[in-house]
Amino acid sequence: MPGKNDDLHGNAPDDAPVVLLLIDVINDLEFEGGERLLEQAMPVAERLATLKRRAREVGIPAVYVNDNFGRWRSDFRTLVAHCLEEDVRGRPMAQALCPDEHDYFVLKPKHSGFFSTTLDTLLTYLKTNTVILGGLTGNVCVLFTANDAYMRDFHLVVPSDCVASIDPQENDYALHQMRSVLSADVTPSTELDLIALRRQDGRPRPEERPGPQVEQLSEAVSGRRGGTAQRGGERPARGQGGSLRRTPQPMGRRRGGSAAGGAAAVIVDRDTRARE
Repeated sequence: MPGKNDDLHGNAPDDAPVVLLLIDVINDLEFEGGERLLEQAMPVAERLATLKRRAREVGIPAVYVNDNFGRWRSDFRTLVAHCLEEDVRGRPMAQALCPDEHDYFVLKPKHSGFFSTTLDTLLTYLKTNTVILGGLTGNVCVLFTANDAYMRDFHLVVPSDCVASIDPQENDYALHQMRSVLSADVTPSTELDLIALRRQDGRPRPEERPGPQVEQLSEAVSGRRGGTAQRGGERPARGQGGSLRRTPQPMGRRRGGSAAGGAAAVIVDRDTRARE
């Protein structure tokens, strides 16, 4: 939390424990696959417009997190005008989700809404704990933004009916990953209780399961006693409510330059035995 300038010099006067992030919804869709994406995006745009209206009624602000689409000399208003006034494929979506004077906006140069943007600073000054993500595309920009939000300890809500991708199957898989790996709440927007979410100071209730830590730690201990080892590429991860569970980790390049940590461990073990 900031030590001074609590309102970001008057530019962030709200106190918003919950914020709605609308990702790449101002989009001309003038690219390969854009026509297919429009079919998936229009129902999502209508549901997002309803969700945005409901959110405002309970004091949850909206932040448009939008790609600059390589237009480095333009600003957000220029992008909005481009999508609303020109004959582009994404015009109906921009009309359904046209921003107004109450909304915030952040331009992003890459996939994640946090990479090289002011989003993290804005959410800090808003005192945000939970972010609701919706928009395009579920398997790329929404997923990347959700991942970065998770690493910053935000609680995630990604309504399953408010994200779209070119391929519906890839969209479903991305939602599955966000739910299982990033502990995201994927409750559909029509079932989302925004009032309750805001009353909880933006923090979803922890899962009400009896002793998940005890159960899973006991299982891990019994597995070791039985001679079984933890499967390669997995690690314990902390989820909501402090529960521990296992989540798959990719076996590709890792930080520090090691491309295959498991193989390196085997080599070291063999060298040690040879010296013995």
